[in-house]
Amino acid sequence: MQPGQNQQARALTSDDAAELVARLRQWAAELGFAAVGICDADLAEDEPRLLAWLEAGMAGEMEWMQRHGTLRSRPAELVPGTRRIISVRMDYLPPDAADAWTVLGDSRLGYVSRYALGRDYHKLMRKRLQRLAERLAGAIGPFGYRVFVDSAPVLEKAIARRAGLGWVGKHSNLLAREAGSWFFLGEIYTDLDLPVDAPLNEHCGDCTACIDDCPTGAIVAPRQVDARRCISYLTIEHPGAIPEALRPQMGNRIYGCDDCQLVCPWNRFARPAALADFAPRHGLDAPALVDLFGWTEPQFLERLAGSPIRRIGHERWLRNIAVALGNGPASPEAVAALEARRDHPSALVREHVGWALARLGRKRQG
Repeated sequence: MQPGQNQQARALTSDDAAELVARLRQWAAELGFAAVGICDADLAEDEPRLLAWLEAGMAGEMEWMQRHGTLRSRPAELVPGTRRIISVRMDYLPPDAADAWTVLGDSRLGYVSRYALGRDYHKLMRKRLQRLAERLAGAIGPFGYRVFVDSAPVLEKAIARRAGLGWVGKHSNLLAREAGSWFFLGEIYTDLDLPVDAPLNEHCGDCTACIDDCPTGAIVAPRQVDARRCISYLTIEHPGAIPEALRPQMGNRIYGCDDCQLVCPWNRFARPAALADFAPRHGLDAPALVDLFGWTEPQFLERLAGSPIRRIGHERWLRNIAVALGNGPASPEAVAALEARRDHPSALVREHVGWALARLGRKRQG
């Protein structure tokens, strides 16, 4: 339903609005959301930073970022009639996953970003946000709204900051004092005139752990990430060849990168996921690279059904794993796995396989 369709639903007294927000927070908790905040639709102070980042080319080949332009920072242009934004947090850190540092320290294994170990969060959160909006409608009657979960030009971290859910850390992720940064964000744009929450102060202080520990130096300044150097971008969004200079620094990270979160002191307060949906599937929390590289495309599609990883496709999956194999030990198993893909139909895969074999060859000679 689009905002602006029901003027009567928005005519709430201050007492009614406060009571509605209290019920909203209760309903959100029942649906698995760990926190809820509300802000207005004025993101003017965040727009210059967004435009400067785009102008500097730091979005890489994510051309849709440039195409959408100021729709991200002007919610009422994206959804006319928007007066308030309800921002929600859902924790995703799986409690029983293999230790991240242990996996990163074993170059025979592949590291998958912890958010992608289980089911795709997009549909899961969107359905729950929709149910939350429907509960609101059930209480007050029809009103205008639209739900988002990383699915449209939405400046979600700026919104969450303004809604009091946390602050934007130097790694550019949202941080909450009581929960660190291992969580997803979602939004409901609405025409309801709800009371807003106060933004939080920033609490990173002099800490630069995330900047110092980024494997590729992608955090070029506090709260400024150059996607062109970011392993998450390179392994997920980037469609072509990974720059050779960055390949050795990727280590065994085959889908995403969590280093900036792993070293963040605030993540000692991180809360485990409350939903079983985020539990690791198919051993992706500590998988053997050789095994993953042997997956056929049908196996890739079948085993990763319902996973966010599936959308990168088998070709990029093999590209990423080839780089990780090249960064690992020159074992007979690794060499044989790569040799089996030397004549792969994809030129992209062949090029990365060739690079990996050459790198292992140098290791064996040395």
